[in-house]
Amino acid sequence: MKEILGQPSWTLQSNTVSMSLTRLGAHMAPVEFCCGASPVQPYYISPWQGSGEDVPEGLSEVPQRGDFFCMPFGFDRSPYAQEKHPPHGETAVAPWELVAETHHKTLHTLSIERTTKARPGVVRRSFSLVDGEDVVYDETVIQGFQGPTTFAHHALLRPPSGDECLLLSTSPIRFGHVYPHPFADADCGEHQALQPGARFDSLQHVPGLVAGRYEDCSVWPARKGRTDLLQIANICNDASFAWTAAVNPEEGYVWFALKNVQVLPSVVLWMDYCGRHKPPYSGRTCVLGLEDACTFFDRGIAESAAPNLFSQEGVRTHFDLTGEAFPVRYIQGVSRVPQSFGRVTDIAPDGAGIVLCGEAGQVVHAAVQWRFLHGLPLTH
Repeated sequence: MKEILGQPSWTLQSNTVSMSLTRLGAHMAPVEFCCGASPVQPYYISPWQGSGEDVPEGLSEVPQRGDFFCMPFGFDRSPYAQEKHPPHGETAVAPWELVAETHHKTLHTLSIERTTKARPGVVRRSFSLVDGEDVVYDETVIQGFQGPTTFAHHALLRPPSGDECLLLSTSPIRFGHVYPHPFADADCGEHQALQPGARFDSLQHVPGLVAGRYEDCSVWPARKGRTDLLQIANICNDASFAWTAAVNPEEGYVWFALKNVQVLPSVVLWMDYCGRHKPPYSGRTCVLGLEDACTFFDRGIAESAAPNLFSQEGVRTHFDLTGEAFPVRYIQGVSRVPQSFGRVTDIAPDGAGIVLCGEAGQVVHAAVQWRFLHGLPLTH
């Protein structure tokens, strides 16, 4: 373990990926994919990391970077059964313990564990890299938790290094909603661009605050000085996986995430372009959250377990856990793409890997063991 950007962190490497993981909250970043002459680092790292700025303890903002696992997701505005969870749960803010680091042939795995207190249980996370694959395989096993539970992977992406935007897309969606409450804190001089509670069917056509105006939320950064939250429900079918993708045309790569839609049925998008003014944000952050989740926005367990805009239309917003081991598997990766690739229009299984299709008709193949999402062991 060594200090990386102000946080004691573990590191894990393959011949193509180098990743760091904070002990506090298990935030995954920095991560370098395509290790070599020009590696790709897609994840956001908050500007106060390693700066010596004072951030109150018990918040995910303390180590905020990359991807982290939230359970329960969000803020318990109406606490469930007198439980007192910190924002985004102990899994995102409390220290973890190293269980094992193993290297077997081409497979490299780091396992950590956390015994939770707000609701008794044990959470074990295993991160695996495979030589020759620009992918992080992530398995979180929840054991001992009893009762309604929300959770999410909270991936944070950085903007392109120049003037261009990320191009966002997902596997087909049923519908989406803008956060149904004021998201920006007007008392702090914050503003949002999207109409609270508005329903939409496409990220490219989301109702704005001004009547008759629509915002394109498939490009980011956009709407400077605004901060917004929206949630989309993926179509739940027998497909091999659902996906989320962000193409960085300027730097020539696509970041993608693959999931089992039966476990993570929604995506929460947090779009902040210098729109948050409360410390430690202070109007200086440009961050995109692509958060695959089982939740009702960030409203916590009680509201996610009650009837809401998504559950009333058959979209799962919580799991009733019984204490038995419950696995959440997730894949994140990067692939090089031509600058003319455009948005990803589809990601599909392709033999032993996947194929990513772009708007310009170009196709890119990637070595990804997607069956991991359904419990198959990684080959090495």
